[in-house]
Amino acid sequence: MVFLEFLKEMTYSPLLFFAVMLTLGVILVNGWTDAPNAIATCVVTRCMAPRVAIIMSALFNFLGVFIMTKISNEVVVTITSMVDFGESEGRTIIIVLCASMFAIVAWATLAWVFGIPTSESHALIAGLSGGAVALNGIGAIVWHQWLKVVYGIIISISLGFFGAWFICKLVTLIFYKANRVKTEPFFKWAQIAGAAAMSFMHGAQDGQKFMGIILLCVFTLQGSSVSESSFIIPMWLMVICSLVMAIGTSMGGKRIIKAMGMDVVKLEKYQGFSSDIASSISLVFCSVFGIPVSTTHVKATAIMGAGVVRRFSAINFGIVKEMVLTWALTFPGCMLLSFFVTKLFIYIFG
Repeated sequence: MVFLEFLKEMTYSPLLFFAVMLTLGVILVNGWTDAPNAIATCVVTRCMAPRVAIIMSALFNFLGVFIMTKISNEVVVTITSMVDFGESEGRTIIIVLCASMFAIVAWATLAWVFGIPTSESHALIAGLSGGAVALNGIGAIVWHQWLKVVYGIIISISLGFFGAWFICKLVTLIFYKANRVKTEPFFKWAQIAGAAAMSFMHGAQDGQKFMGIILLCVFTLQGSSVSESSFIIPMWLMVICSLVMAIGTSMGGKRIIKAMGMDVVKLEKYQGFSSDIASSISLVFCSVFGIPVSTTHVKATAIMGAGVVRRFSAINFGIVKEMVLTWALTFPGCMLLSFFVTKLFIYIFG
């Protein structure tokens, strides 16, 4: 679909316009609360200034969406196949999607207010599920697709934590006798490269998910099912979503950067590099196999894995406890919120 055709569709359908604006709102909040994770360690170790890091993150988010979509769009297919709207009318499905996006924005904003990193990926899954259940009952959930989320949590955080520990341990052994001052320039640029890789993979994972929702809205109004559509994401949509995400990062990213890069554990440049590389490897693996995962979960556990190489007590378990509690509450909390918002939206607009 070309851009002018898309604008025409939104002109004819105020409901589609509302759905797209809400989805862009979710992407903005994703920039607020998720995208800063990719550059957190790079900023707090003073490898890059925040503004420069944000620009770099926006560029590599775009490249991640573009390149990984060409390689595999399985993440999009998985996300849009997690629920079954049955024989519901297109207008009703759009209302449900609007309610789900509204619930995600509300949930993520609350987490941001308290400066706690949350996962828009899991909020999206919970929001879609809550809306679908409100429409068609518990049978609307496609459980075999939900299992991918469970696998994703276990695989991604394991690869993140143990991968970062292994890489960081290897780095300390290789550079054991090296002069720390002389290695600073190397690890500075290595960490910038690691942050770029993390931004790339953030776009590959999260960018696909949310743009898939916009295309799902269009397909629904056109009477096409997900299985009939190939989810080819147009270039203009990638650009718009990348810009919106960058704006969100610049608006609210500093608080999350502090929570992720400073409060969890105090990192040095070689530790930041190790956590970024391990996170990127974990996300590449999951993206190729179409497993939707949380970039926040992966990065947080990778930071902890790199941190324990020096000493286990380096981790601030008070902050970790807050993060884990927020993550644990995301599925039931966002799902319930989406359920009630969907009921309300259907009552008002249905």
